[in-house]
Amino acid sequence: MTDDLLKLDNFICFALYSANHAMNRLYKPMLDALNLTYPQYLVMVTLWEEDGQTVGGIGEKLFLESSTLTPLLKRLEAAGFIKRIRSKEDERQVLIQLTGEGRALKKKAATVPPCVLEATEQTPEELVRLKTEITMLREALSRNAA
Repeated sequence: MTDDLLKLDNFICFALYSANHAMNRLYKPMLDALNLTYPQYLVMVTLWEEDGQTVGGIGEKLFLESSTLTPLLKRLEAAGFIKRIRSKEDERQVLIQLTGEGRALKKKAATVPPCVLEATEQTPEELVRLKTEITMLREALSRNAA
């Protein structure tokens, strides 16, 4: 029984870890065509949902620290997809706004989700259920990690 606890095939963490690697391999060529890394893609998705967010707001949504997010945002700005602007109301806050090129990229990126859906060989309903379960797992782990 104790030996079963230390079998790799029984680790939920390894199933998630290896699934993440497979997902990254799937995304890489599609995102390379958009000139984005996966974390940059996530930032762009949050901005396509709501432009003009603060760095802190984006970090909260993506579970990223400012120290991780700032270099990523600088690269997106250098690529011409976003502008970083100091807030007039609070100089400590930096707002992130899409450029015209960043907004135009959304149309090209619209091809990515259908390709991912097809590659999963799952129905949309199955993926929604799986996403819900993984989100609940993440929230439970976050509560208990403290």
